[in-house]
Amino acid sequence: MTPTLTPDRRRVLQRRIRLIVAATITYNVIEAVIALAAGRAASSAALIGFGLDSLVEVLSAAAVAWQFAGPDPHRRERVALKVIAVSFFGLAAVVTVDALRSLLGGAAADHSPVGIALAAVSVVLMPAFSWFERRTGHELGSASAVADSKQTLICSYLSAAVLLGLLANSLLGWAWADSVAALVIAAFAVREGLEAWRGEACAQPVSALVGDRNGGSDCC
Repeated sequence: MTPTLTPDRRRVLQRRIRLIVAATITYNVIEAVIALAAGRAASSAALIGFGLDSLVEVLSAAAVAWQFAGPDPHRRERVALKVIAVSFFGLAAVVTVDALRSLLGGAAADHSPVGIALAAVSVVLMPAFSWFERRTGHELGSASAVADSKQTLICSYLSAAVLLGLLANSLLGWAWADSVAALVIAAFAVREGLEAWRGEACAQPVSALVGDRNGGSDCC
């Protein structure tokens, strides 16, 4: 069970969530612009998919920002979780289509130093954002914040896959490497999307978080 929080501590945690989400949205907008531009320049399906994924991450973070912009964030919990779940499914769809297109004979991408640098930065930053939001969300008892932190972590996996794929393509000529890794990440994203849709992203059921004490049981 989540320990009882004082009003002051709850306000601190809610303000912290808003700051984390604002930083995540800002970074992902920048990441999307750079990735899409670099992907177009290098004819890289992986980088274009990476940029589109960043836009999906912005949608997820914006859902949490909307939730915590209200006077009673828990009342918006269910809607925010549904939006996050849909963004997981969208992420999986985008990555799967992009990976299959590459595997089935898409145009070979050119070397992209900008893309490699961008993916490397994301591999470092995204886990840090995810850890901070997840820790804060658990203390606050917010399923949507925890779900959003999981999506951020998935995006760090995708960043690593893109980085490895770009390096393998540049150094070894293995154009298929990032596509295979992306398909594994897409399957994981579907699982996380289903958990968010069912409200299983936190140690408490969504019904408990939003005030409906009659429905649901604690999840793992």
